[in-house]
Amino acid sequence: MSRTAESTSTTPADFWFDPVCPWAWLTSRWMLEVEKVRPVEVRWHVMSLAVLNENRLDELPEGYVELLRSAWGPVRVLIAAEQKHGAEVLGPLYTALGTRFHLQGRPRDRETLVEALTEVGLPADLADAADTDVHDERLRASHEEGIGLVGQEVGTPVIAVPGADGERVAFFGPVVTPAPKGEAAARLWDGTLLVASTPGFFELKRTRTEEPRFD
Repeated sequence: MSRTAESTSTTPADFWFDPVCPWAWLTSRWMLEVEKVRPVEVRWHVMSLAVLNENRLDELPEGYVELLRSAWGPVRVLIAAEQKHGAEVLGPLYTALGTRFHLQGRPRDRETLVEALTEVGLPADLADAADTDVHDERLRASHEEGIGLVGQEVGTPVIAVPGADGERVAFFGPVVTPAPKGEAAARLWDGTLLVASTPGFFELKRTRTEEPRFD
């Protein structure tokens, strides 16, 4: 098959994430599995739980508010890296950050940010972006692009794919633990697209009975 034929048969899947969310991390690892078993190419984008919740902090538990305060730094660094080095750095940097946050239990501090940047070959001084709002306009634009596809009542991740009629099919989730692998990942992808592309379909949900498992 030619490279042209391959490119036209590959489905782009735009994926908006906040690196501090463990559920988005699990969904992102599932999407990497989907890439192996379906003709799908993930395109990474940044969204922000801090931006999403900034006008309702007084309604949230203090523990979650603390998480949101520490969530500004990582997304600002991701946006700075994207602006200076291109969108292709987002996937590797997300993996480096998520591995530290969710698998290693590392704090969301400058040292962790510098380690992740260094691992993927990016300048350590990009960590300076964590403490400034200089990139916040671009951060908010990226966030709004994703959340605008699904509405304000959900969180991260948001996934969007081209629909049969040319319009994007977008949805929040899926929320799943642990991240399915192999053919199980493929079945979940196929089923998710089936329900998400059904006209008038909005919600399928049940109470979470497990904490995130990073098996």
